[in-house]
Amino acid sequence: MTRLIQDLRYALRQLRKTPGFTITVLLTLALGIGANAAIFTLVNSVLLRNLPVADPRTLVHLGDDGHDCCVGSNTPRDNGDYASFSTETYERVRKNVPEFEELAAMQAGFTYRPIIARRDGAQTEARSVMGEFVSGNYFRTFGLSPQAGRLFTDADNAKGAPATAVMSYETWQHEFAGNAAVIGSTFWVNTKAVTIVGIAPRGFYGDRLTSTPPDYYLPIETMAVLANAPYVHDPATNWLYMVGRVKPGVALGPLQEKVSAIVRQAFSEQKAFSAGEGKKNLPRVHVVLTPGGAGIETMKEDYSSHLHLLMWIAGLVLLIACANIANLLLVRGMGRRAEMSVRTALGATRGRIISQLLTESILLAVMGGLAGLGVAYAGTHMLLMLAFPGEQNVPIHAGPSLEVVGFAFAVSLVTGILFGVAPAWIAAQAKPADALRSGSRTTATGASLLQRTLVILQAALSLILLVGAGLFSQNLNKLQSMDLKLDSKNRYMVHINPQAAGYSQTQLEALYRTMEERFHAIPGVMKVGISNYTPMEDDNWSNGIGVQGHPEIQGSASFIKANGEYFDSVGTRVVMGRSIGVEDTFTSPPVTVVNQSFVKEFFKGRNPIGQRIGSQSSPGDFQVVGVVEDTAYTDVRWKNHSMFFVPIMQRYASDKDPIDNDMSLYAGAIVLQTARPMSDMETLTRKTLAAINPNLTVVKFQTFDEQISDRFTEERMIARLTTLFGALALLLATIGLYGVTAYSVVRRTPEIGIRMALGAERSSVIAMVMRGAIIQTALGLAIGVPIALLSVRFVKTQLYEITSADSSVMTASIVTLAVAACIAGIIPARRAASINPVQALRMD
Repeated sequence: MTRLIQDLRYALRQLRKTPGFTITVLLTLALGIGANAAIFTLVNSVLLRNLPVADPRTLVHLGDDGHDCCVGSNTPRDNGDYASFSTETYERVRKNVPEFEELAAMQAGFTYRPIIARRDGAQTEARSVMGEFVSGNYFRTFGLSPQAGRLFTDADNAKGAPATAVMSYETWQHEFAGNAAVIGSTFWVNTKAVTIVGIAPRGFYGDRLTSTPPDYYLPIETMAVLANAPYVHDPATNWLYMVGRVKPGVALGPLQEKVSAIVRQAFSEQKAFSAGEGKKNLPRVHVVLTPGGAGIETMKEDYSSHLHLLMWIAGLVLLIACANIANLLLVRGMGRRAEMSVRTALGATRGRIISQLLTESILLAVMGGLAGLGVAYAGTHMLLMLAFPGEQNVPIHAGPSLEVVGFAFAVSLVTGILFGVAPAWIAAQAKPADALRSGSRTTATGASLLQRTLVILQAALSLILLVGAGLFSQNLNKLQSMDLKLDSKNRYMVHINPQAAGYSQTQLEALYRTMEERFHAIPGVMKVGISNYTPMEDDNWSNGIGVQGHPEIQGSASFIKANGEYFDSVGTRVVMGRSIGVEDTFTSPPVTVVNQSFVKEFFKGRNPIGQRIGSQSSPGDFQVVGVVEDTAYTDVRWKNHSMFFVPIMQRYASDKDPIDNDMSLYAGAIVLQTARPMSDMETLTRKTLAAINPNLTVVKFQTFDEQISDRFTEERMIARLTTLFGALALLLATIGLYGVTAYSVVRRTPEIGIRMALGAERSSVIAMVMRGAIIQTALGLAIGVPIALLSVRFVKTQLYEITSADSSVMTASIVTLAVAACIAGIIPARRAASINPVQALRMD
């Protein structure tokens, strides 16, 4: 311990004596380690993090499809793999599988169906917030205790029980300042009275990681009333996820078979599985039990590939930083050979010298790691803003967690040891006689082979990262420049929720007419489109399709309910027939407009006008009256996207269910086209809707351009980060090349002096120094170019129609690196050319 303290004191003293070296090393390490720690923060939170619940290892999720989907009919699947279930199926599994200590159910896709909440009182406003409907044992399954008040019990989820809710801790703090009076108070949820019984524990963000976690938790049994949802007890509608806690000693293999058998039995009693393809696919029905400790992994699926890519890129940046550190330590070690020779002559052992120098390297690395945590904190903030623009409640924190601190410390320690051993060993090789010869003139050859090798490695890695940055920037530009066949100029997207505002299906036609009239009354508003969803948003509704008279033609297509001004409002052109008109009402004959891809898939070159389409069991429900251009909807990558458009209040002609069961009649968006940009459009929109009904709140307001831009958030994040890392790698490589070239010039000063004394021109000296820098860069390019070309195959799945690095990207990357190399070489080269021969010959 005494020796260690001595080494630490000596190391600190040496570092203080060379502030330039110390600051350069610390900054290089801080950038390299900070970038890795920032990426690891996201990786840890999204890919590795468990739910903040009791004993997450004993939780299992019923299903291996974690995509946060939707309400869907229980249609047979070819692979038989199911992850969402009906209420009846959940209750059956819970009753018949005692191997679960608890089995909870929760609403799938709650982020697509926000609720409207308002605290009872004259001064409060209704707000659109996230609400999730869950089973009564939801919190008990996760082993949670309330932050205040109480959590749900089974009694809260009983039929006829008073409507209750549990508020999230974040909402309690941010919206109500932690006021204890909230507990027991009345809130109006979707215009219905609900009592807040408790506050969820701090840090609990629900059963899945999402950028919009629930603000309120509500019992499943209240959904039929609060959300006007007719499917809560429909055995043919899957809308629930299940997560259970397995009892000790239960084997998952037999449990999975048992659960699958119960689900098959439940499905066999449904019409969809009683005949035809359904009966054929019934034996394939199964449920895969997956680890549930991390929750329903929706975000993991979305971000996994990109985060892994960023980890590799950050690792390459760290490797370049480490090569720089190694070069700096080598230069420093060689410069201290005389000192080491004296210490050896005075009796210091080689092991003692290596120990002291290694202590210095590790101390630098640890200090760099601490600085890197500061960089990581700022970097994580930046990553969160890029990954989740505009979201305020993302349950990912930029502050360094124990895992991140441990990661940064481990990286620092490995860096210090790995890249401090070689310089320490070289410096420890100094012999006592070297000290006596230190004054003799020498014509040293400059940088060592190891130093040059490290510079070549940096150049190669920098080229790889520059090519990667070019590819992802090219990918983003390609996606953003695609012709979407839409017109976003002076368009505003207003997302609404009439269902949550308390409107029944029979009231909707009058509501839509009123909204059209009120918005048209605003000066400057030209078109008012109303639909259940809009282009380039994360939503898609689809149905099976049949064509009357052609039973052999079947498939599926996306559909949209829309009013007569919808196509004009989004800039979609009618290319044949007519558009949806004001005459297409609830009582008029059902009609539809299809897109060009629909015509190609289902009509095979025939004239579609006048043809009839519908469901596969009733193909004559709608008459085709028009054809519109193919326009981009969910994703620009979705090619040949067949779509049909139905008047917003029309239904399938064969649909005999009561109108109160038809959820497709509810509009989800208003598209406003204006004659000019209107900066106050959001305020006018909110006032207009509030005048119609105070509960008709704005769920989300955006310009059309902003909505389209949101669909490229991940691509934009990757392009910006790869560019940032590429620039950082280029900077580090340039510094490394400059350091080696400058060191070589210093070592060769006597030689250069002799050359100049013998008549060498300044230009020849500059050329000599630049030659060394260019050769090292060229060798780095020779190594980096084939590796970069080979690496494209590993990222092409994340690129759109880009399978190789084209000549423009490769040329730009090579030129950028070459220019950086010339800048790094010209400074020491000019310094070498300005050496005074007399002063050079007097050295030593």
